[in-house]
Parts: sequence; C-alpha cells; structure tokens
Amino acid sequence: MAAVQVISGNDVVKINVSNSHNDAISFERRYSKSLKISEFKAKLEPITGGSAATMKLELFSGDRLVARLDEDDHLLGRYPIEDGMRVHVTDNFAFVQENVAKFELSQDEYDKKQDSVRNYLRRNKLGKYNEEEMAKLEEERKQQEAEEAAKLELATVGARCKVTTKGQPTRLGTIMYKGELEGKPGMFLGVKFDEPLGVNDGSSNGKRYFECGPKYGSFVKVNAVEVGDFPPEGDDLDDEL
Repeated sequence: MAAVQVISGNDVVKINVSNSHNDAISFERRYSKSLKISEFKAKLEPITGGSAATMKLELFSGDRLVARLDEDDHLLGRYPIEDGMRVHVTDNFAFVQENVAKFELSQDEYDKKQDSVRNYLRRNKLGKYNEEEMAKLEEERKQQEAEEAAKLELATVGARCKVTTKGQPTRLGTIMYKGELEGKPGMFLGVKFDEPLGVNDGSSNGKRYFECGPKYGSFVKVNAVEVGDFPPEGDDLDDEL
C-alpha cells in the first residue's frame, strides 16, 4: 500500500513564479499544497512556456535556495513551501504557449520592468541590492586581501613554514617556490615537506618549479601557510643515549 502524504495547516499557498526564459515574475499566485509536483508543473506551463515533462523547479526564499521540487509524485505541501516564496522554472523552452510573449529587452528596458527578478531582489533588498550586506562582504574581502598580502610578503623562499589545509594533517616544511603556476589563477607557494605528505615532486602539469622527492612537494594557496620558527621534524629529539 502506498504511503499517505499528510498536509497540515492551510492547504493553499501564495507564491511567486519566475522562469529562466525571460526572467519575468508572476506575483501572488495561489496553489493547493495537495497538488502533486507533476500536476503543479502542468499548471506552470501556460505561465512560463515550459513543458511539464522537462521543466525543473527550485524553491527560493528571497535569493536563498530552499529546495528542489524534483519528485513528481510528491505533494507540493511536502516541501517547506510558505507564502511569499518563489518557484523558479528552468527549461529549454522548446515548447512555448501562444499566450507567452517572446521578445528581447535592452538593459534599460529590462531595468524598468516591474515583474523581473532584478526588480524583485531590488524591492526586497536582497543579494547585491542589500547595501549593508554588500558593504560587509566588501570589508571582509578587503581584510582577506590584506591578510593574504601580509602573508605573501613573509613567505620568502627558504623560510620554514607550517601548512594547514582541509582534509590533511598539519605539515611542516620549507618554502621552495613563490609565484604563479601555469594555467592556474592566483599566487601559490611551493613547499617541500619534511615527510612524504605531499602530492608531487616539485612539478605541476609537467613543468618543474623546484626539486624534491616524490610525495614531498605541494603547491598551496598563501592563506594555508604560516611562516615561523618551525624546526624540521625530529630536530627536538634528545641526542643523549
């Protein structure tokens, strides 16, 4: 026997609908939470011009992705959908209803549209239209750049260092290279580790940057490296018998 999906609370939800075809938003549309996703998709066909058979649905709260409505036999109310949220429809839009206008807008014309995603974000002060949040992110970016520049200045070839990267133990070694890597953006530090805990021998994509044994070398981002007085592994052992 199939499991019964129980929907609690109000059976109707008021949502906004946007699509990847023309970036327009249909505001305050009411749908029953007892609709199957397949049935919900069918109701979105005349609004978006997409095909229920191929469209993909994503549920947003503002510009935050809440869920993907990807199970056709699930009920709409099984997902955490609430009034005021937005369902975004993605499709190749090969199937277009006659009552769906197809046109291209200039940036100025698009900026004046009241039913666009851009206007929705601007009106609700979300994403890049939240000045306070964007100022905070910009300050964090500047601080991160300043910290990276300070670390890069200290990271001279021959300096001892400690490397901390995700999924790896803390490793000690010596900086052997400082600069760019061919085909990769940003600055890198080439480190020769005291133990075979690296991933290369001082070369990357067939180009050699420094000499070391196999598995003793790695190229890491500047923020993963701390320069300091780190004696080689084993140097602190007692020499007395």
